[in-house]
Amino acid sequence: MKIWIPGYMPIQLLLIFGLFLVLSLGVGTLYRRITGRPLHMLIQGTGAWLIAYFVLRFVLYPPIPLSVFSTYMGLITLVIFLYMSSTEAGWQETQKPILDTLKGETQIYRGVRAVTFVALPILIGYGTFSQVVPKVDEPIELRTVHPAPPQNTTVHGNLFTLQTAQNPYRVDDEGKYLPVGKEDKYFNKNAFDPNAPKFLQYVKEGGQVFFNTAGCFMCHGDNLDGRGMIAFAFNPIPANFSDPGTIAQLQETFVFWRVAKGGMGLPREGFPWASAMPPWEQHLTTDEIWKVVMFEYWHTNFFPRTWD
Repeated sequence: MKIWIPGYMPIQLLLIFGLFLVLSLGVGTLYRRITGRPLHMLIQGTGAWLIAYFVLRFVLYPPIPLSVFSTYMGLITLVIFLYMSSTEAGWQETQKPILDTLKGETQIYRGVRAVTFVALPILIGYGTFSQVVPKVDEPIELRTVHPAPPQNTTVHGNLFTLQTAQNPYRVDDEGKYLPVGKEDKYFNKNAFDPNAPKFLQYVKEGGQVFFNTAGCFMCHGDNLDGRGMIAFAFNPIPANFSDPGTIAQLQETFVFWRVAKGGMGLPREGFPWASAMPPWEQHLTTDEIWKVVMFEYWHTNFFPRTWD
């Protein structure tokens, strides 16, 4: 069960950082009571940096792009540095162990200095060598992973405007349209219960299409992880829906369009493209496509992206 509530993620993220702040203050207070002196400024700064790294890298969901992650960590590093150097006493305390290591006045500091000045050049040299050494791998194939969708698409003679279209089977217990993100109460529930609400009944029908009618599991796998029994006969292999970089990043109408048109149904501006998926509009009804898309999101516990 994911902890992120749609529309409240920024507030939740601030609360998580606040929780770590309270815990850090508690650790600092406990350390002061035991030792009689405050936690070293360099340890405070390093701890804050590691907490920010952990939250942004492993807690934030879906994962943010590496470029955004690097930008955030750069800003956090700058803020921590400014905090440590905001007072003369704090700055002197921060730089003292670094200067002592460089001076090497004791055996311990000389040992740390020797390890640092041996290990760092080796690591930098290895990284540089790995970057410049000639590669013998085959060239990377140019491929558009998520092609730009058209404004409209026609499926079985019906025109769908992708920005405004809605899945007609995304309904609550009363049969009213269920806004995206509100279906979390149905996650981890039994869709095969005879008394299941309408939403789960349609999910079950979508699952029957996925496994029986269309046999999507042959390529996308029983767990929708792109590792079906014939998946590795294709290059590239079928999409891994359980990866937060696929359907979790897409609008539901985008997935509907991709399923309906398949790998061959892209407009010219969508190339280069590589996909063996057939145009399922030739084999499934419009209702079946909507239901199987809804099943894919339910099965992976992901919410579709919304336009706003």
